[in-house]
Amino acid sequence: MKKLVSAALIFASLCTFSFTQNTTDSAGLKVYEDRIRTGNEGMASEEFRRGVQAYYRGAFNEAIVQFERALSYLPNDNLILDWLGKTYYKTGLEGSALNYWQNAQNNGYGGLLLQNKIEIVRERRVTGDSADKLMRLSEAGSFPGDFNGNMVYSGPVSVQPNYDGTIWIAAYNTNELLLINQNGKVIDRIEGPINGFDRPSDILRLHNNKLLVCENSGDRLALLSEKGKFEKYIGSRGRKNGEMVGPLYLAQDYLERIYVTDYGNRRVDVFDKDGEAIFYFGGKQGSFEGLKGPTGIMIVDESVFVADNQTGAIYEFDRAGNFLRELCEKDTFKKPEGIKYWNDSLVVCDSNRIVSIDKETGALFEYARTGNAPTRVTVANPDVNGNVIVADYTANEVYVMSKVQELVGGLFVQIEQLDASKFPNVTVELRVENRHRQPVVGLQEENFYLSENKRAVSNLKFLGAASNNTEADVTILIDCSEYTSMFTEQVETAVKEVAASMNGIGTLRIVSAGTIPVTEYVGNPDNLGDFKLIALKNSTCRYARVDLAMRLASNDLINGAKKRGIVMITAGEENSLSFEKYNLSELTSYLNNNSISFSVVQVAQNGMCNQLSYVVDNTQGDSYYVYRPQGLKDVVKDMIEYPQGIYQLSFTSALPTNFGTNFLPLEAEVYLLNRSGRDETGYFAPLE
Repeated sequence: MKKLVSAALIFASLCTFSFTQNTTDSAGLKVYEDRIRTGNEGMASEEFRRGVQAYYRGAFNEAIVQFERALSYLPNDNLILDWLGKTYYKTGLEGSALNYWQNAQNNGYGGLLLQNKIEIVRERRVTGDSADKLMRLSEAGSFPGDFNGNMVYSGPVSVQPNYDGTIWIAAYNTNELLLINQNGKVIDRIEGPINGFDRPSDILRLHNNKLLVCENSGDRLALLSEKGKFEKYIGSRGRKNGEMVGPLYLAQDYLERIYVTDYGNRRVDVFDKDGEAIFYFGGKQGSFEGLKGPTGIMIVDESVFVADNQTGAIYEFDRAGNFLRELCEKDTFKKPEGIKYWNDSLVVCDSNRIVSIDKETGALFEYARTGNAPTRVTVANPDVNGNVIVADYTANEVYVMSKVQELVGGLFVQIEQLDASKFPNVTVELRVENRHRQPVVGLQEENFYLSENKRAVSNLKFLGAASNNTEADVTILIDCSEYTSMFTEQVETAVKEVAASMNGIGTLRIVSAGTIPVTEYVGNPDNLGDFKLIALKNSTCRYARVDLAMRLASNDLINGAKKRGIVMITAGEENSLSFEKYNLSELTSYLNNNSISFSVVQVAQNGMCNQLSYVVDNTQGDSYYVYRPQGLKDVVKDMIEYPQGIYQLSFTSALPTNFGTNFLPLEAEVYLLNRSGRDETGYFAPLE
């Protein structure tokens, strides 16, 4: 009898439409309520269900096959077209994705949500967007020092954004550091050692992630742990080497040396990474009359840029302290203060305006002006979300400033993965970006709203953000071309250093790029301490099929750790690298759409080839030389600090599953300050 009942239930599930949408809802397949559906409709539903499950497993090629089969049974079905577009987007074939989405939109499906998605993806495919680097900034939000009559802080003079989206604020008047999140909520307050801070004027995160605080009235620097615990003082009051009077702003070079503008002594003091005094500079040199009132300081490559609020100029020195030139002549600024580096230019605060300076020509562009009200902006520091965080000492406020285009465009939200294996408990993973593919980091539960059939879900919980992860999965891609094989020692050194920089955490893979790419190793990075190039299975070839190797390396990382990336080791010879099957646009889209960074370690001193430069420039990642002074210890550290706008939440579903055959809709909305974004998707509960 039980077998007959089960058979009847299965037959019913196949013969009645299993999706929950009504006939006017654009979020589902065609609805055939109150009637037996055709055989094609039943077969399409089953293939579609398998495709959705494959998509959420990261098996995108399998999902495409399933959706194509479903479409063969129900040609031009809008929901199938939408999911085919989603899947092709994840594989990097954005042109195909746009075609499917456009067909669905032409059928009246998707509304403004799909139209916005099509516009954003089309806009991203247009290269050469460097023109928008010089674009006016507008206020996206602010964190006032006084809130509803209660003082939160007083006298913000400096801000230090963190790679997880939080922000440190140095409050000069209240002698403290505050850690706030993207919503302005105070997470922590640091008042320093027992005797407290003495007028903190700047805060800097060092290369080792520790914090350095400049105490203007204390005439010293305070070294803190990553979490803000006091460790020691650096420097003291006086005029000798290692002493200072009224220090203001901080910078650090790639050799981890610390530079401090010493206002009272009219110079720049330099300490090594351990806090030991080395030398100072800024005095009279030839035609240079010497610093009169050094304030902001920034180091870019071999150059040290110093602002002077007495002369209104920006001066350039080399790292040894030798005067090079006036980047901006005297009286260019009224009272220049903090200097930061953003979009390949210097960002200087000057009374009530924020100005960009071309570091080569000294050309100026005004990013923003705070108006005629009493104001004194002191530091404008870029954060991981592409914003600029501005401290206004006089207005007692911290502003979040964004490009006007970003404010108008809103957020791009994508529901990436969904696990309903423990239904009704469901886990969902979302990715939040701006219009230009830059991840949005630092969101909390209050920034998310999930709904099913337009009704809020139950028991919504924020499980975490990928930006907080401190480990990464890395794939080393070795160029096996004849040209790169001439640098055997350099390649082996690069592999060992990158592996060592993982500190035994995460999974390391090695893929060799030959005529056919080969996965050479998967395991613990500590096992490669004696790596030899001769151990590779792949043989040396004239042309390395880099495109195939990049796809293979990416496939293995899709279901890896959320912080993940490819590090290619190559001599960078353009004529020895082949990109035949996949073009550069498809490769970069595949990496970006799956949150995989791409970096290059060059083993030769010649310039990197144009193809690899394109991929590095259009993805998260950087280029390194194997024998650079600081070595390759920062390659994986940089990878971990690349922003990741991926978030995981859970909820309890209240929808009926019809034994696992119902397509269950899910909507996600994200809000941050005055921006928002939305996505819609669906899923299947396990079959019963």
